[in-house]
Amino acid sequence: MDQTQRSGAAATTAAANSRAYQLHPARARIIDLFNLYLGRNSRQSPDDPAREPPNKTQKRVLALNRELPPRNEQFLLDFQQLQGQFGDQDQVRAVTESVLISLVVQCCGHAPRAEFLLFALRSLRSIGYINWDTFLPSLLSSVSTAEMSVGQASQTMPSVSSTSLSQSGMMPSSTVIPNSSNFQTSNSVSPLTSVHGIGSPAQSAIEPSSTVTLSPVKASDISCNGQQPITRINSSIRDNAISSLRQLCCKIILTGLEFNLKPVTHAEIFYHMLNWLVNWDQRRQQGFDECDGKSWRPDNALIEWLHSCLDVVWLLVEEDKCRVPFYELLRSGLQFIEHIPDDEALFTLILEIHRRRDMMAMHMQMLDQHLHCPTFGTHRFLSQTTPNVSVEAVANLRYSPITYPSVLGEPLHGEDLAASIQRGSLDWERALRCIRHAIRSTPSPDWWKRVLLVAPCYRNPSQGPTPGAVFTSDMICEATIDRIVELLKLTNSDVNCWQEWLVFSDIFFFLMKSGCIDFVDFVDKLVSRLSEGDQQILRTNHLTWLLAQIIRAELVMSALNTDPRKVETTRKIVSFHREDRSSDPNNPQSILLDFISSCQTLRIWSLNTSTREYLNSEQLQKGKQIDEWWRQVSKGDRSMDYMNMDDRSIGMFWVVSYTMSQPACEAVMNWLVSAGVSELLPGSNLQASERLAVMREVSPLPISLLSGFSMNVCLKLAYQMEESLFAGQAVPNIAMVETYTRLLLIAPHSLFRSHFSHLVQKNPSLLSKQGVTLLVLEIVNYRLLPLYRYQGKCKTLMYDVTKIISTLKGKRGDHRVFRLAENLCMNLILSLRDFFSVKRDGKGPTEFTETLNRITIITLAITIKTRGIADADHLPYLQAMLEQIMETSHHTWSEKTLRYFPSLLRDALVGRMDKRGMAIQAWQQAETTVINQCTQLLSPSPDPNYVMTYISHSFPQHRHYLCAGAWILMMQGHPESINSANLARVLREFSPEEVTANIYTMVDVLLHHIHVELQHGHLLQELVLKTCANLVFFVWTHELIPLDILLLALMDRDDDPHALRILISLLERQELQQRVTLYCMNRGPPEHWLFTGVFKRAELQKALGNHLSWKERYPTFFDDIAARLLPVIPLIVYRLIENDAIDPADRVLALYSSFLAYHPLRFTFVRDILAYFYGHLPGKLVMRILKVLDISKIPFSESFPQHISSSNPAICPPPEYFATLLLGLVNNVIPPLNSNSKSGSMGDSSNNSMRGPHSKTPSTSQAGPANASEGQKAFYQIQDPGTYTQLVLETAVIEILSLPVSIAQIVPSLVQIIVNIQPTLIQSSNGLHGASNSVGQGSVLPTSPSGGSTDSLSAGRSNASASGINTSSFVSRSGYTCQQLSCLLIQACGLLLAQLPPEFHSQLYLEASNVIKESWWLTDGKRSLVELDSAVGYVLLDPTWASQDNTSTAIGNIVALLHSFFSNLPQEWLDGTQVIIKHLRPVTSVAMLRIAFRIMGPLLPRLSNAHNLFNKILSLLLNMMVDVFGKNSQPPVPVEASEIADLIDFLHHIIHYEGQGGPVQATTKPRPEVLALCSRVAESLRPDVQHLLSHLKPDINSSIYAATHPKLVQNP
Repeated sequence: MDQTQRSGAAATTAAANSRAYQLHPARARIIDLFNLYLGRNSRQSPDDPAREPPNKTQKRVLALNRELPPRNEQFLLDFQQLQGQFGDQDQVRAVTESVLISLVVQCCGHAPRAEFLLFALRSLRSIGYINWDTFLPSLLSSVSTAEMSVGQASQTMPSVSSTSLSQSGMMPSSTVIPNSSNFQTSNSVSPLTSVHGIGSPAQSAIEPSSTVTLSPVKASDISCNGQQPITRINSSIRDNAISSLRQLCCKIILTGLEFNLKPVTHAEIFYHMLNWLVNWDQRRQQGFDECDGKSWRPDNALIEWLHSCLDVVWLLVEEDKCRVPFYELLRSGLQFIEHIPDDEALFTLILEIHRRRDMMAMHMQMLDQHLHCPTFGTHRFLSQTTPNVSVEAVANLRYSPITYPSVLGEPLHGEDLAASIQRGSLDWERALRCIRHAIRSTPSPDWWKRVLLVAPCYRNPSQGPTPGAVFTSDMICEATIDRIVELLKLTNSDVNCWQEWLVFSDIFFFLMKSGCIDFVDFVDKLVSRLSEGDQQILRTNHLTWLLAQIIRAELVMSALNTDPRKVETTRKIVSFHREDRSSDPNNPQSILLDFISSCQTLRIWSLNTSTREYLNSEQLQKGKQIDEWWRQVSKGDRSMDYMNMDDRSIGMFWVVSYTMSQPACEAVMNWLVSAGVSELLPGSNLQASERLAVMREVSPLPISLLSGFSMNVCLKLAYQMEESLFAGQAVPNIAMVETYTRLLLIAPHSLFRSHFSHLVQKNPSLLSKQGVTLLVLEIVNYRLLPLYRYQGKCKTLMYDVTKIISTLKGKRGDHRVFRLAENLCMNLILSLRDFFSVKRDGKGPTEFTETLNRITIITLAITIKTRGIADADHLPYLQAMLEQIMETSHHTWSEKTLRYFPSLLRDALVGRMDKRGMAIQAWQQAETTVINQCTQLLSPSPDPNYVMTYISHSFPQHRHYLCAGAWILMMQGHPESINSANLARVLREFSPEEVTANIYTMVDVLLHHIHVELQHGHLLQELVLKTCANLVFFVWTHELIPLDILLLALMDRDDDPHALRILISLLERQELQQRVTLYCMNRGPPEHWLFTGVFKRAELQKALGNHLSWKERYPTFFDDIAARLLPVIPLIVYRLIENDAIDPADRVLALYSSFLAYHPLRFTFVRDILAYFYGHLPGKLVMRILKVLDISKIPFSESFPQHISSSNPAICPPPEYFATLLLGLVNNVIPPLNSNSKSGSMGDSSNNSMRGPHSKTPSTSQAGPANASEGQKAFYQIQDPGTYTQLVLETAVIEILSLPVSIAQIVPSLVQIIVNIQPTLIQSSNGLHGASNSVGQGSVLPTSPSGGSTDSLSAGRSNASASGINTSSFVSRSGYTCQQLSCLLIQACGLLLAQLPPEFHSQLYLEASNVIKESWWLTDGKRSLVELDSAVGYVLLDPTWASQDNTSTAIGNIVALLHSFFSNLPQEWLDGTQVIIKHLRPVTSVAMLRIAFRIMGPLLPRLSNAHNLFNKILSLLLNMMVDVFGKNSQPPVPVEASEIADLIDFLHHIIHYEGQGGPVQATTKPRPEVLALCSRVAESLRPDVQHLLSHLKPDINSSIYAATHPKLVQNP
């Protein structure tokens, strides 16, 4: 039964009971008794409706004749005599409570009667006749009803709905106190009416709780004695009534709190008290008061009940009793009431809430958290945990690259929140810092799509707010303008930054087309920005060129055509035109910029007639020059020769692309088909009647020419080429395919399309056309694989290709498409470096082939071991994914392979049964039959009909042994005796999976055969040579089976001692070497986009061999048997290293290093293999692996070659080497703090956390990207890893992994740099520029550790000069001040360490704990508690704050380093963080306890969905508290439990946060498992500390959380 059903049932039962109690015979007698003692006229029932009030004469008569009530002491005797007259005492007690509550409501304004009621309550409680746990909730419920009936609650509920404990998890609003409805009067008139004569207003629009039963409202209740309506009645009478009622209620509650009440009762009381406090100024809220709101002051009666209410609250949260945790006040929102009364008592409470809330929130946030920002230096830009969502759904959710901290320290995001951020605030600048870095670093469009919001002017009104958003269109707009101004300044300084403009124009077009920038607003702000200051920024036409790129975008054309401000916008655009006068007028860029104003003017002129008068006629005339040039070059039928164009012609053709897009496209297409068409002559694969028309080859368009085309022409060209490539009549030439791929590479943001879905949308039947699927597979596999990875579309593509594979793997004969698709899928799986599901829907067995299943396991092992699993939500799917794979795979991995697997995989696979023995037994049983079949089938003169008989009627299990049988026959005789034609024909008629099964079976059989022959006395060398010769017969002589699958099959049998030997022999065969060499010669350079010659198309049979080319007629483009080995060779190297075959691995790499240059992801291969085998690779092999890279294009440190080739590898590189490595990350990877487009400071910390201007030195360009002299690299130049930030970061990782020294030397060197960073840089700054800051060590408080440098460190870390860093130019090379640089180096070090394998993490935890434990002031037992507390607060300042006064400390730096490290770790690797706590234990002081909480506390919010890890770390923190506050612990200085109130508050908050799986909501409940954990640990704490955690238990009798937790209440 759900909560609503339960509350409804309870309300129905309570209503029935209420009716029964109203008719109980004791009710009237009890009422008469109370009336007697209250001095009330018993003849008028208190339940009767209000009569006309008596006149003055009547009052005097009544006063004279009224009898005095009996003495109070007699009441209890009379009541006991009365109760004895009735049998059912429980019913009598319930009726008594009902009458008492009714009298409290009626008599609250009469002081003597109220005093008597208090006396009566105490008296009845003394004989056990009052149950406070039912009485108090019922009283509060009745009070609420009474207040509502006089119109006082119409504004109450909305104000408290987000803060009340009834909704915040303490007290569910549907909780029903038994018999609570008994106490509601059945009158239609408020009980207050009979006392004060005030009519009841209409019922509130806000419906009360289900426990409250309101009586119907009579028309006569709306006014009093026919007088004015309620809104005109003197409100002071009503307010006094409410004040009296609340005052009396608080007195009763204070009396009740003297007894031990149930937690649920405390919760109910607390809820009502907060309700009253938050809505204390109802008169103001409802507009009843006629006075001006500013002059209104609360009266004495209100102040009295306010104070009583505060007394109740303080009593509830007092630490001695801890009836309600103080934390409930922190999350109540009480401190945010709009109108705080001028009352010291309430103000004191609010101040205390603020103080404790801020202290608690501190533990939620990392040091220098405002500096944490996506670096785009990893494939996994961020991690986002999402509870209870499938893997595929997670991929489609909006990421939140940054979050904004709430007042409780919680990370928040959401469109509404983003929209509320004030321009210029710290959060605003942090958001801009992230966007600016993204614009510079060009992350994937997939990232942009996940974070962008459509501008409000373009959004569908029906679309609601986006929950995951953190950026607004205003932020995007401002950051875009910042980048424009930045590029303009670079251009004005005569820096050649044309490449930067090209890269930015791609992103700018993408942002504008996506609708996340309001174009009209953008132009307005751009004009305003460019007019700032005296300096003229706009001197060239680069801005006009940039706007010309987007002018044909739909949203831009709409703005210039239909927007009401189109004229003004056009005038502003035209105002950007400049006369471009370059020093090199024939430079193509100069020509384009010279004519671009004319191009744009012509376009605007054609768009709208109303704006033509504002256009420059000279520019229109200049357009005629363009037309004239085009007429001259397009005369006649001759196509333009794009390979021999001079610079002026290139520039003018670029100009034409902006004015005449269609002619420009046609000219390019004409060039590509200019060589005409030839027919593919009939050959072995074609029938005489079959002919294919193939375009003759020309040179593809150079990328330097394509990069200058307008975006509009690029889009049209891509579309027209697709029509020709995939829907044309003739087979396209390689030049068109290559030009098409170059187009996609130069504008990855604007032109990318996912080809399979894109083509299906264009024409669903397109992929079924001959050759189209082959062409798409070749394009993606050999040209666009890095682009798909950059776009984050590898998983989607993998699912698309898997569909093809699953369709074809059982289909006979379709080997070419299948093997190409399988090879592409291999590359895709190996390219994935984060978690993936093997099926799009995540259900059922995998559709992969056996080969792909095996490669998937290898990829998972590499990913988990080298990069970790990003999200905790992925871990539960891992086991299910393994089961999906193993359901269709029978392979087992050798012990040598498994020992390198991460434990997650190894534990899942180690018990897997090896079925190879069973396979050999099955072979032996079928061997006789198979050999007999093979003898008939493969004899030199077989029966012609037997081939078809075998294909059609042989058993499937026998067909799997065909190759094994053929191999046995060859071992018995000679390969020449085998009828290869029949064998080839039969294998072609098999399905692809049958061929794969044949290969795997043949390998098992031949390995078994070798063992048998060895037992018969044959020599191993002879057997291996003969085996290789026979395999050559299969692979090269007759090309019967695919080579890549054979090599993988041998590789996967590495547990056999001979498999790898045979494999190496095959790799070293001259036949394979020649084939690879031929491929490299015909293929052209690895950087295909730079090739300007004519591509050669290889013959189909020579490229693919007999097996794959059989029956095929569609020619190849880039496919080749040798190219299929590109994903295989790296896997073989992995397997050789696993088997300690170091020398063979070195030889393989030496043989194939030039071939691996064609590997699309060779940089990733080098990085991952160094990480996977870290600590197991000899220096010689490391050097060989590094030579796979093109060293000249990798940004290695200058001294790196010297350190890896050092003659004494035991010597660690000097600190300066590591510092320079970190500086490279600061300058190229860490988002810059400032934007150089403004003179003022722009960074996060510039306004609040750092002093001094964020100015760059003249010798450098900008803080973020590489120096402008190097130029920003386009995507096609760094396809692997994809962005320059990734390249720099991963290069630093490769350097660290390649160093010949141990982790125990590397990590301490990095830690020492961070520990000493401020004094080192200050020394540098002082040496260069003098003292940069007058505040020195002398400013430090005596009780704090020394600031700035040395004495906060341990003995071995004495001074800055010991760091060994040559600081003469270190700061100046960064372009930051020394304070800024010190903080950014900490961030860079944390980022770098987080990319390294977990072995480095363990050493970091050890070093960090040593730095902390060796701090002198922590080990000084003479320090007082006050001094230690002051010191802890001092050392744990954010380094950005501490660096202002050069007072940073070792502990502060090391904690900031750990926090930066944590923020970049994948979720899985966070499991190791608990080691640092283990190193710090045992903890003997509160100071160390606070440091531990400061280290680990901010980590817990990230673990809110990783419940097991959360429990581990929470348990460790609680056990550390036991170290200090345990029953048996004896700290050197006695500590009161109140000293750690902030830690107690934090524990409450983080447990609620984890219970919610995110920011604490109104209905958040702690998880019962966590409450049980806290309860177990709390048993070891001192009673005073245990008492503060008493509510973090699953006991419903002691914990308000347990008492209101649905699961715990149902199952106590």
